[in-house]
Amino acid sequence: MSQLKKLILVTADHHPQHKLWVELAERLAKELGAELDVRYEDYVLLVEYGDTDDLGMAWLPQLLAELDDGKIVLLLSRLPLGKDLNPDLEEAYHTVIKRVDEITSGQGS
Repeated sequence: MSQLKKLILVTADHHPQHKLWVELAERLAKELGAELDVRYEDYVLLVEYGDTDDLGMAWLPQLLAELDDGKIVLLLSRLPLGKDLNPDLEEAYHTVIKRVDEITSGQGS
């Protein structure tokens, strides 16, 4: 069973949702007791560990986790939208918490 070591937010200051992702990542880091590593435009990391399109190109922002065994896993690559078509941070929060639970309980990869 792996344990969460740190959260890695890969973002860009100019991205329209940057502040929302930072807010989400800071809340998760605090509640999960994990270090937060904010990286700016680290496409190399995202191409290797994040979501990519059909041409292999990564997008920003994305939230990853580093586990105590050194493995890096994707937690969230897009903010879910609510009925009003605006980003739903509560849904994003619950999605990440569920994913972390799966990973740390040995159910996720």
